[in-house]
Amino acid sequence: MGSMVGTDSITTPIVSCTTHWFKNSRDLIAFKEGRRHSFEYGRYGNPTVKVLEDKISALERAESTLVTSSGMNAIVATLLALVPPGVGHVVTTAECYSEARAFIRDKLSRMGVKVTFVELNDTETLKAVLDQGDVTLFYTDSPTNPHLKCIDIKLVAELCHRKGSLVCIDSTLSSPINQKTLTLGADIVVHSATKYIAGHHDVIAGCISGSDALISRIRVWHHNIGGAISPDAAYMIIRGLKTMALRVETQNRTALRMARLLENHPMIERVYYPGLNTSPWHHIAKSQMSGSGGIISFEVASDLHGVMRFIDALEIPFIATSLGGCESLVQQPAVMSFWGQSDEEKAKNGIKDNLVRFSFGIEKFEDIKDDILQGLEKI
Repeated sequence: MGSMVGTDSITTPIVSCTTHWFKNSRDLIAFKEGRRHSFEYGRYGNPTVKVLEDKISALERAESTLVTSSGMNAIVATLLALVPPGVGHVVTTAECYSEARAFIRDKLSRMGVKVTFVELNDTETLKAVLDQGDVTLFYTDSPTNPHLKCIDIKLVAELCHRKGSLVCIDSTLSSPINQKTLTLGADIVVHSATKYIAGHHDVIAGCISGSDALISRIRVWHHNIGGAISPDAAYMIIRGLKTMALRVETQNRTALRMARLLENHPMIERVYYPGLNTSPWHHIAKSQMSGSGGIISFEVASDLHGVMRFIDALEIPFIATSLGGCESLVQQPAVMSFWGQSDEEKAKNGIKDNLVRFSFGIEKFEDIKDDILQGLEKI
Protein backbone atom coordinates (compact mmCIF):
# COMPACT_ATOMS: atom_id res chain seq x y z
CA MET A 1 0.00 0.00 0.00
CA GLY A 2 1.20 3.53 -0.73
CA SER A 3 2.26 5.83 2.05
CA MET A 4 0.00 8.82 1.34
CA VAL A 5 -1.79 10.21 -1.69
CA GLY A 6 -0.06 13.26 -3.12
CA THR A 7 3.45 12.43 -1.93
CA ASP A 8 6.34 10.45 -3.35
CA SER A 9 7.72 9.59 0.08
CA ILE A 10 8.54 5.94 0.78
CA THR A 11 7.79 6.47 4.45
CA THR A 12 4.50 7.98 5.54
CA PRO A 13 4.81 11.72 6.30
CA ILE A 14 3.77 12.96 9.73
CA VAL A 15 1.07 15.55 9.15
CA SER A 16 1.24 17.59 12.36
CA CYS A 17 -1.89 19.59 11.83
CA THR A 18 -4.89 20.25 14.05
CA THR A 19 -7.12 21.82 11.43
CA HIS A 20 -7.44 21.68 7.64
CA TRP A 21 -8.65 24.44 5.32
CA PHE A 22 -10.93 24.44 2.28
CA LYS A 23 -10.22 26.28 -0.97
CA ASN A 24 -13.73 27.67 -1.22
CA SER A 25 -17.27 27.28 0.10
CA ARG A 26 -18.15 24.86 -2.70
CA ASP A 27 -15.47 22.42 -1.52
CA LEU A 28 -16.63 22.81 2.08
CA ILE A 29 -20.24 22.00 1.17
CA ALA A 30 -19.11 19.02 -0.91
CA PHE A 31 -17.19 17.76 2.12
CA LYS A 32 -20.16 18.26 4.44
CA GLU A 33 -22.44 16.38 2.04
CA GLY A 34 -19.98 13.50 1.72
CA ARG A 35 -19.19 14.13 -1.95
CA ARG A 36 -15.57 15.08 -1.28
CA HIS A 37 -13.10 13.27 0.95
CA SER A 38 -10.98 15.59 3.06
CA PHE A 39 -10.01 16.36 6.63
CA GLU A 40 -11.46 19.05 8.86
CA TYR A 41 -10.22 18.82 12.44
CA GLY A 42 -7.63 16.59 14.07
CA ARG A 43 -10.04 14.96 16.50
CA TYR A 44 -12.10 13.72 13.55
CA GLY A 45 -9.24 12.44 11.42
CA ASN A 46 -5.70 13.01 10.17
CA PRO A 47 -3.88 11.96 6.96
CA THR A 48 -1.17 10.04 8.83
CA VAL A 49 -3.72 8.31 11.04
CA LYS A 50 -5.81 7.45 7.96
CA VAL A 51 -2.84 5.64 6.40
CA LEU A 52 -2.48 3.59 9.58
CA GLU A 53 -6.19 2.77 9.63
CA ASP A 54 -6.08 1.60 6.02
CA LYS A 55 -3.08 -0.63 6.71
CA ILE A 56 -4.77 -2.25 9.70
CA SER A 57 -7.93 -2.78 7.64
CA ALA A 58 -5.85 -4.63 5.07
CA LEU A 59 -4.30 -6.80 7.79
CA GLU A 60 -7.67 -7.58 9.37
CA ARG A 61 -9.48 -7.92 6.02
CA ALA A 62 -11.90 -5.29 7.27
CA GLU A 63 -13.91 -2.68 5.43
CA SER A 64 -12.93 -0.01 7.92
CA THR A 65 -10.74 0.65 10.96
CA LEU A 66 -10.74 3.31 13.66
CA VAL A 67 -7.50 3.95 15.53
CA THR A 68 -7.86 5.28 19.08
CA SER A 69 -5.65 6.62 21.86
CA SER A 70 -5.60 3.31 23.76
CA GLY A 71 -6.96 -0.20 23.71
CA MET A 72 -9.32 0.67 26.55
CA ASN A 73 -10.60 3.66 24.59
CA ALA A 74 -11.32 1.30 21.69
CA ILE A 75 -13.28 -1.04 23.96
CA VAL A 76 -15.28 1.74 25.64
CA ALA A 77 -16.11 3.48 22.36
CA THR A 78 -17.28 0.19 20.85
CA LEU A 79 -19.52 -0.71 23.78
CA LEU A 80 -21.02 2.78 24.12
CA ALA A 81 -21.74 2.97 20.40
CA LEU A 82 -23.23 -0.47 19.89
CA VAL A 83 -25.04 -1.18 23.18
CA PRO A 84 -28.01 1.15 23.83
CA PRO A 85 -28.49 2.27 27.45
CA GLY A 86 -31.63 1.09 29.18
CA VAL A 87 -32.39 -1.72 26.76
CA GLY A 88 -29.04 -3.23 25.76
CA HIS A 89 -27.79 -6.61 26.92
CA VAL A 90 -24.11 -7.58 26.90
CA VAL A 91 -22.92 -11.14 27.34
CA THR A 92 -19.28 -11.52 28.31
CA THR A 93 -17.01 -14.09 29.90
CA ALA A 94 -15.60 -14.40 33.39
CA GLU A 95 -12.07 -14.38 31.99
CA CYS A 96 -11.47 -11.35 29.81
CA TYR A 97 -9.42 -8.16 30.13
CA SER A 98 -9.99 -7.01 33.71
CA GLU A 99 -10.52 -3.32 32.87
CA ALA A 100 -13.07 -4.21 30.19
CA ARG A 101 -14.82 -6.61 32.56
CA ALA A 102 -15.00 -3.92 35.23
CA PHE A 103 -16.36 -1.35 32.75
CA ILE A 104 -19.07 -3.74 31.58
CA ARG A 105 -19.97 -4.86 35.11
CA ASP A 106 -19.80 -1.52 36.92
CA LYS A 107 -20.36 1.21 34.33
CA LEU A 108 -22.63 -0.26 31.66
CA SER A 109 -24.89 -1.78 34.29
CA ARG A 110 -25.33 1.69 35.85
CA MET A 111 -26.54 2.86 32.42
CA GLY A 112 -29.32 0.30 32.48
CA VAL A 113 -27.52 -2.27 30.36
CA LYS A 114 -28.20 -5.88 31.29
CA VAL A 115 -24.96 -7.83 31.82
CA THR A 116 -24.60 -11.61 31.78
CA PHE A 117 -21.39 -13.52 32.48
CA VAL A 118 -20.85 -16.98 31.02
CA GLU A 119 -17.91 -19.35 31.17
CA LEU A 120 -15.69 -19.41 28.12
CA ASN A 121 -16.96 -22.00 25.61
CA ASP A 122 -19.98 -22.92 27.73
CA THR A 123 -22.08 -22.97 24.60
CA GLU A 124 -25.16 -24.45 26.27
CA THR A 125 -25.44 -21.54 28.70
CA LEU A 126 -24.72 -19.10 25.88
CA LYS A 127 -27.51 -20.65 23.79
CA ALA A 128 -29.93 -20.34 26.72
CA VAL A 129 -29.05 -16.67 27.20
CA LEU A 130 -29.34 -15.97 23.47
CA ASP A 131 -32.76 -17.63 23.42
CA GLN A 132 -34.02 -14.77 25.57
CA GLY A 133 -33.86 -12.78 22.35
CA ASP A 134 -32.52 -9.54 23.81
CA VAL A 135 -28.73 -9.94 23.60
CA THR A 136 -27.19 -6.94 21.85
CA LEU A 137 -23.55 -7.95 21.85
CA PHE A 138 -21.22 -10.74 22.92
CA TYR A 139 -17.76 -9.62 24.03
CA THR A 140 -14.63 -11.52 25.06
CA ASP A 141 -10.90 -12.01 24.44
CA SER A 142 -9.30 -14.82 22.48
CA PRO A 143 -6.80 -15.88 23.66
CA THR A 144 -7.46 -14.73 27.21
CA ASN A 145 -5.02 -13.33 29.74
CA PRO A 146 -3.27 -14.90 31.61
CA HIS A 147 -4.51 -18.48 31.05
CA LEU A 148 -4.53 -18.23 27.25
CA LYS A 149 -7.91 -19.87 26.77
CA CYS A 150 -9.36 -19.74 23.27
CA ILE A 151 -13.00 -19.33 22.30
CA ASP A 152 -14.42 -20.98 19.19
CA ILE A 153 -15.07 -17.71 17.38
CA LYS A 154 -16.77 -19.30 14.38
CA LEU A 155 -19.21 -21.25 16.55
CA VAL A 156 -19.99 -18.32 18.85
CA ALA A 157 -20.53 -16.03 15.85
CA GLU A 158 -22.96 -18.51 14.29
CA LEU A 159 -24.93 -18.84 17.53
CA CYS A 160 -25.08 -15.08 18.08
CA HIS A 161 -25.95 -14.16 14.51
CA ARG A 162 -28.92 -16.56 14.50
CA LYS A 163 -30.40 -14.40 17.25
CA GLY A 164 -29.35 -11.06 15.75
CA SER A 165 -26.57 -10.42 18.26
CA LEU A 166 -23.23 -8.81 17.43
CA VAL A 167 -19.87 -10.38 18.28
CA CYS A 168 -16.85 -8.34 19.40
CA ILE A 169 -13.53 -10.07 20.05
CA ASP A 170 -10.43 -8.55 21.63
CA SER A 171 -7.61 -10.25 19.73
CA THR A 172 -4.73 -8.37 21.33
CA LEU A 173 -2.94 -11.54 22.47
CA SER A 174 -3.12 -13.13 19.02
CA SER A 175 -2.25 -10.12 16.84
CA PRO A 176 -3.55 -9.78 13.27
CA ILE A 177 -0.67 -12.01 12.17
CA ASN A 178 -1.84 -15.08 14.06
CA GLN A 179 -5.60 -14.66 13.82
CA LYS A 180 -7.97 -13.14 11.24
CA THR A 181 -10.85 -12.64 13.63
CA LEU A 182 -13.31 -11.08 11.19
CA THR A 183 -12.96 -13.91 8.68
CA LEU A 184 -13.97 -16.28 11.49
CA GLY A 185 -17.30 -14.48 11.81
CA ALA A 186 -16.81 -11.74 14.40
CA ASP A 187 -18.43 -8.40 13.60
CA ILE A 188 -15.83 -6.32 15.40
CA VAL A 189 -12.22 -6.97 16.38
CA VAL A 190 -10.40 -4.70 18.81
CA HIS A 191 -6.74 -4.57 19.76
CA SER A 192 -4.52 -2.77 22.15
CA ALA A 193 -2.22 -1.62 19.35
CA THR A 194 0.28 -0.84 22.10
CA LYS A 195 1.17 -4.52 22.11
CA TYR A 196 2.12 -6.60 19.05
CA ILE A 197 0.96 -4.08 16.44
CA ALA A 198 3.23 -1.23 17.54
CA GLY A 199 5.61 -3.70 19.11
CA HIS A 200 8.27 -1.53 20.74
CA HIS A 201 6.91 -0.52 24.18
CA ASP A 202 6.91 3.13 23.11
CA VAL A 203 3.38 4.11 22.08
CA ILE A 204 -0.13 3.70 23.53
CA ALA A 205 -2.95 3.07 21.04
CA GLY A 206 -5.96 0.94 20.21
CA CYS A 207 -7.84 -0.02 17.07
CA ILE A 208 -11.30 -1.23 16.07
CA SER A 209 -11.97 -2.99 12.76
CA GLY A 210 -15.18 -4.16 11.12
CA SER A 211 -17.77 -3.18 8.54
CA ASP A 212 -18.16 0.39 7.31
CA ALA A 213 -21.60 0.55 8.93
CA LEU A 214 -20.46 -0.51 12.40
CA ILE A 215 -17.23 1.49 12.42
CA SER A 216 -19.16 4.59 11.32
CA ARG A 217 -21.42 4.23 14.36
CA ILE A 218 -18.41 3.82 16.65
CA ARG A 219 -16.61 6.75 15.02
CA VAL A 220 -19.43 9.11 16.02
CA TRP A 221 -19.02 8.14 19.68
CA HIS A 222 -15.25 8.32 19.37
CA HIS A 223 -15.54 11.91 18.14
CA ASN A 224 -17.71 12.76 21.14
CA ILE A 225 -15.60 11.18 23.87
CA GLY A 226 -12.21 12.13 22.43
CA GLY A 227 -9.45 9.59 22.23
CA ALA A 228 -7.85 10.70 18.98
CA ILE A 229 -4.33 9.44 18.44
CA SER A 230 -1.57 11.89 17.52
CA PRO A 231 0.00 11.74 14.04
CA ASP A 232 3.40 11.13 15.66
CA ALA A 233 2.04 8.06 17.46
CA ALA A 234 0.39 6.88 14.24
CA TYR A 235 3.72 7.15 12.43
CA MET A 236 5.43 5.05 15.10
CA ILE A 237 2.79 2.34 14.77
CA ILE A 238 3.11 2.38 10.97
CA ARG A 239 6.82 1.82 11.46
CA GLY A 240 6.07 -1.02 13.86
CA LEU A 241 3.72 -2.67 11.35
CA LYS A 242 6.62 -3.14 8.94
CA THR A 243 8.28 -5.65 11.26
CA MET A 244 5.23 -7.11 12.99
CA ALA A 245 5.22 -10.37 11.02
CA LEU A 246 8.93 -10.90 11.68
CA ARG A 247 8.56 -10.10 15.37
CA VAL A 248 5.46 -12.21 15.93
CA GLU A 249 6.85 -15.23 14.09
CA THR A 250 9.96 -15.07 16.29
CA GLN A 251 7.85 -14.72 19.43
CA ASN A 252 5.63 -17.63 18.34
CA ARG A 253 8.65 -19.90 17.91
CA THR A 254 10.27 -18.92 21.19
CA ALA A 255 7.04 -19.34 23.16
CA LEU A 256 6.29 -22.77 21.71
CA ARG A 257 9.82 -24.07 22.27
CA MET A 258 9.92 -22.73 25.81
CA ALA A 259 6.45 -24.09 26.61
CA ARG A 260 7.49 -27.57 25.46
CA LEU A 261 10.68 -27.40 27.52
CA LEU A 262 8.98 -26.17 30.69
CA GLU A 263 6.18 -28.71 30.37
CA ASN A 264 8.74 -31.40 31.17
CA HIS A 265 10.72 -29.48 33.79
CA PRO A 266 10.50 -30.88 37.35
CA MET A 267 10.06 -27.40 38.85
CA ILE A 268 7.01 -26.60 36.69
CA GLU A 269 3.59 -27.88 37.71
CA ARG A 270 1.60 -26.65 34.71
CA VAL A 271 2.10 -24.70 31.50
CA TYR A 272 -0.64 -22.65 29.86
CA TYR A 273 -0.10 -22.30 26.11
CA PRO A 274 -2.60 -23.13 23.35
CA GLY A 275 0.19 -24.29 21.05
CA LEU A 276 0.84 -27.33 23.24
CA ASN A 277 -0.86 -30.57 22.22
CA THR A 278 -1.77 -31.07 25.88
CA SER A 279 -3.65 -27.76 26.10
CA PRO A 280 -7.46 -28.12 26.34
CA TRP A 281 -7.63 -25.20 23.91
CA HIS A 282 -5.21 -26.62 21.36
CA HIS A 283 -7.86 -27.90 18.94
CA ILE A 284 -9.54 -24.49 18.84
CA ALA A 285 -6.28 -22.59 18.49
CA LYS A 286 -5.15 -24.91 15.71
CA SER A 287 -8.40 -24.34 13.80
CA GLN A 288 -8.35 -20.54 13.92
CA MET A 289 -4.78 -19.38 14.58
CA SER A 290 -1.70 -19.67 12.39
CA GLY A 291 0.53 -19.25 15.46
CA SER A 292 -0.20 -19.46 19.17
CA GLY A 293 1.37 -16.18 20.26
CA GLY A 294 4.35 -15.01 22.24
CA ILE A 295 3.04 -15.44 25.79
CA ILE A 296 3.15 -18.44 28.07
CA SER A 297 1.97 -18.75 31.65
CA PHE A 298 3.18 -21.43 34.02
CA GLU A 299 2.86 -22.51 37.63
CA VAL A 300 6.11 -23.05 39.50
CA ALA A 301 6.47 -25.74 42.16
CA SER A 302 6.89 -23.15 44.91
CA ASP A 303 5.03 -20.49 46.87
CA LEU A 304 4.63 -16.72 46.42
CA HIS A 305 8.09 -15.90 47.73
CA GLY A 306 9.79 -18.74 45.90
CA VAL A 307 8.37 -17.44 42.63
CA MET A 308 9.62 -13.97 43.54
CA ARG A 309 13.11 -15.42 43.95
CA PHE A 310 12.83 -17.00 40.50
CA ILE A 311 11.70 -13.76 38.88
CA ASP A 312 14.32 -11.67 40.67
CA ALA A 313 17.05 -14.05 39.48
CA LEU A 314 16.17 -13.53 35.81
CA GLU A 315 18.58 -11.29 33.92
CA ILE A 316 16.96 -10.77 30.51
CA PRO A 317 13.26 -9.95 31.01
CA PHE A 318 11.98 -6.80 32.67
CA ILE A 319 9.52 -7.17 35.54
CA ALA A 320 6.68 -5.27 33.97
CA THR A 321 3.10 -5.32 32.79
CA SER A 322 2.12 -5.23 29.10
CA LEU A 323 3.29 -7.58 26.35
CA GLY A 324 4.12 -7.93 22.68
CA GLY A 325 7.22 -5.75 22.43
CA CYS A 326 10.78 -6.50 21.38
CA GLU A 327 11.91 -6.94 24.98
CA SER A 328 10.81 -9.91 27.09
CA LEU A 329 8.65 -9.10 30.11
CA VAL A 330 7.82 -11.24 33.13
CA GLN A 331 5.29 -10.83 35.90
CA GLN A 332 3.63 -12.65 38.75
CA PRO A 333 -0.12 -11.93 38.28
CA ALA A 334 -0.82 -12.43 42.00
CA VAL A 335 1.48 -9.46 42.64
CA MET A 336 1.23 -7.36 39.47
CA SER A 337 -2.54 -7.49 38.94
CA PHE A 338 -4.17 -9.00 42.03
CA TRP A 339 -2.10 -7.61 44.90
CA GLY A 340 -4.33 -6.74 47.85
CA GLN A 341 -7.26 -8.78 46.56
CA SER A 342 -8.77 -11.57 48.62
CA ASP A 343 -7.86 -15.22 48.19
CA GLU A 344 -11.47 -15.78 47.14
CA GLU A 345 -11.21 -13.19 44.37
CA LYS A 346 -7.91 -14.63 43.15
CA ALA A 347 -9.29 -18.16 43.20
CA LYS A 348 -12.35 -17.06 41.24
CA ASN A 349 -10.03 -15.80 38.52
CA GLY A 350 -7.74 -18.82 38.63
CA ILE A 351 -4.83 -16.77 39.95
CA LYS A 352 -2.43 -18.78 42.07
CA ASP A 353 0.53 -17.32 43.95
CA ASN A 354 2.88 -19.52 41.90
CA LEU A 355 1.60 -18.38 38.49
CA VAL A 356 4.08 -16.63 36.18
CA ARG A 357 3.26 -14.87 32.90
CA PHE A 358 6.11 -14.50 30.44
CA SER A 359 5.84 -12.31 27.33
CA PHE A 360 8.68 -13.15 24.96
CA GLY A 361 10.53 -10.52 22.98
CA ILE A 362 12.84 -11.11 20.05
CA GLU A 363 15.94 -12.15 21.96
CA LYS A 364 17.75 -15.35 20.97
CA PHE A 365 15.96 -18.44 22.20
CA GLU A 366 19.08 -19.99 23.73
CA ASP A 367 19.69 -16.87 25.81
CA ILE A 368 16.12 -16.83 27.10
CA LYS A 369 16.17 -20.56 27.79
CA ASP A 370 19.42 -20.41 29.75
CA ASP A 371 18.14 -17.46 31.77
CA ILE A 372 14.88 -19.17 32.73
CA LEU A 373 16.64 -22.40 33.64
CA GLN A 374 19.19 -20.65 35.85
CA GLY A 375 16.38 -18.69 37.48
CA LEU A 376 14.54 -21.88 38.38
CA GLU A 377 17.69 -23.15 40.08
CA LYS A 378 17.62 -20.12 42.42
CA ILE A 379 14.30 -21.09 44.02
